[in-house]
Amino acid sequence: MSLRPLAALLIITLSAQLSACGTLFYPERRGQISGQIDPAIAAMNAIGVLFFVIPGLIAFAVDFSTGAIYMPGSRYSLAPERLQPALQADGQVDLARLQAILAEELQLSLALDHPALQVHQGELPQLARFGLAPRG
Repeated sequence: MSLRPLAALLIITLSAQLSACGTLFYPERRGQISGQIDPAIAAMNAIGVLFFVIPGLIAFAVDFSTGAIYMPGSRYSLAPERLQPALQADGQVDLARLQAILAEELQLSLALDHPALQVHQGELPQLARFGLAPRG
């Protein structure tokens, strides 16, 4: 009996385990910093830990570090890469461009120039994901 098919199956299985479930199934969730953990993704990563300890732990680490293990806060979420064009080189947000991205991706028409709009500064982990440094 040849070991080639068994070796190929083992390689495919280990490769699948090395790619984190949340990052693989929900790439739009990347960039979240916290939230409620998705039980389905956690269970799939836990199965990886049961069968292959190291790849399963790597899957958990990747999902937590990318934020893909967290449930989206609402149906209005975008991957950070999609928002990148709205950031200027100095870290300021181009509101017109952001408004266009939100209208295109989420079908929302938001008045980003409204006087009651509250703007919050990004936290260090959020800024780091965009390659920005805090002002100050």
